[in-house]
Amino acid sequence: MTPFEMFILTLVAGSIAFSLVTLVGFVRLPDVFARAHAASKAETLGSLLGLAAAALAVDDGQAALKVGVLALFVLVTGPTAAHAIVRAAMLSGVEPWTRTGSSGEQPTRTTHSPPGGEK
Repeated sequence: MTPFEMFILTLVAGSIAFSLVTLVGFVRLPDVFARAHAASKAETLGSLLGLAAAALAVDDGQAALKVGVLALFVLVTGPTAAHAIVRAAMLSGVEPWTRTGSSGEQPTRTTHSPPGGEK
């Protein structure tokens, strides 16, 4: 196996690792806000690593350019979609999860008002 092929496999392994981190985030995190954070950060990076591996693995320059356009699309749409989901959750009144104190006190609720006073 050449060093170039090992580099491509490293990119694929990184892509799989970040995708697994996203999966764990979806399962373990408590609310839509934290889950959107996992989706927008880890899955975007995992997808970009996988697309970089695909771009390097293909021998055709035109195919690599198409994969580059896909990477740009993922880079723009992933965080934008997560932002839209979080904004919709806030506007619909979903309250963020807060940690309870160690003394058994009730969790504190925070209220957020949207920018511009919209409701």
